Formats: sequence, structure tokens, C-alpha cells
Amino acid sequence: MYKVTSILLAVLIAMVMTIVTGCSSNGGVENEVHVSIDQALKMWKNEEAIIIDVRTPQEYKAGHIPGVTNIQLSELESRSSEVPKDKKVLLICRSGNRSSQGTSLLRSKGFGNVYNITEGMSSWRGPVK
Repeated sequence: MYKVTSILLAVLIAMVMTIVTGCSSNGGVENEVHVSIDQALKMWKNEEAIIIDVRTPQEYKAGHIPGVTNIQLSELESRSSEVPKDKKVLLICRSGNRSSQGTSLLRSKGFGNVYNITEGMSSWRGPVK
């Protein structure tokens, strides 16, 4: 009886480990979807990516990255045709929350080239107009 219990426990542990490992090792999706301020600034300066600001027009007017398009989050789905598919696209908001939502939205629509700037404008160290 002890041997059977030990075997069942070992099988159960192996199954749980397989499930946990399978769920957490998603090919680095978290790392692929989110970029830091430093990474974003470097990519933007080197023209490796464009940035889209998903804040409201009022927030954008109060201070934005020069040359960056403003498509507020609530309009992102209806204006998704304005998001290029042939370039890396970084989304930014104030803190990273709305841009994360926008990244999820666009990725669910087939945009594999869209990334969230995690810290947002509140941490942006580049130029602001």
C-alpha cells in the first residue's frame, strides 16, 4: 500500500510540475510583450520601433514624445488600421496600464509586433514636447 501511495504521489507531483512548467515557460512571452523605458528609448532613438501614445488627447497635449502618434486606448481597436504591421510598435501611456491593455488588444487582433512600455510617460527619460 505504501509503495502504491508513493508512486501515485510521485505521478501527481510530476503532473503538477509539468502543468506549472508548461504555464510559466511560455516562450518568454512576458519578456517579448513588455519593454522597459530604457529599451524603448534605445529602440526609438535607433529608429528600430515607433511609439504610439494611447493616453487621452488632453494628456498628450500636456506633454508627449516628439513625433509620436496619439491614438487613445478607447479608439485603438477602431483605428487599428493606423498601426503598422511591418515595424515594431511600442505603446505608451502614463504608467503602463493602458498601454498593456492596448498591447493585449492588438495582439489578440494578430499584431505580433506590438509591445508595452512598462513604466509609461511618468518614467520617460527621453525628449518631451
